[in-house]
Amino acid sequence: MSNIVDPLVGQIAARVRTERERRRWTLAQLAEASGVSQAMISRIERGESSPTAVVLGKLSAAFRLSVASLLALAEGTRDDTATVAGVRRRDGASEWRDPATGYRRRQITSPQFPAEIAEIHLPAGARVPYPAAAFAFVRQVVWVLDGHLTFHDGDVVHELDAGGTFELGEPVERVFANTTDTTCRYAVILTRGIQP
Repeated sequence: MSNIVDPLVGQIAARVRTERERRRWTLAQLAEASGVSQAMISRIERGESSPTAVVLGKLSAAFRLSVASLLALAEGTRDDTATVAGVRRRDGASEWRDPATGYRRRQITSPQFPAEIAEIHLPAGARVPYPAAAFAFVRQVVWVLDGHLTFHDGDVVHELDAGGTFELGEPVERVFANTTDTTCRYAVILTRGIQP
C-alpha cells in the first residue's frame, strides 16, 4: 500500500527539511550523518517517497531525535507553537505506515505533551532495526498490548507477551521483531532527558 497519498508523508517531508535547515546542513551533510543517500533524502523532502521505519530511524538519529519525536513534530508541522490540550479522537489521529514492512505507528500525544506515547502495530514477520543513536537523550518504555514481541536490545534478546514491559537503558542498536503469524501491538512511552 502506498503512503504517498497520506497527508502525514507531506508533514514528514516538511519536518525533515526543517530539521536539516535548522542545523544549517546540506543534503550531503545529512546523508553523511545519517547513512541515508542524498537522493533518498531529497525524495523524502519533496514528498515523493515515504521513508521506511529504518530510514526514519537513521534520520532521527542524525538529528538526535527519537523516531517518536520526529513523527510527533511532523504532526505538529502546521503550527509547532500552538498549545494543544483536550480530546483527540482515534479517527482524527494521523497514522504512519512503513511502506516496506506494513508497520503502523500512531502518535497518541501531541508534540507539546511532556511524554511521547505512540501505538505501534507490527505485522507478522516484520523486523524493524534502529541505530543506537535513535535512542540517545531519551528514556523509553516498550509495553506489549497484544501479541508477542521479540526485542533485540543490543546482543540481548527479550521475548515479551501481552502485558510485558521493557525499560530501555543506554543507547544500543535495537530491533523490534514479530516472529509470530499474528500482529503485535505495543506502546512506546518516552521522555526526553536532554534537548539536542
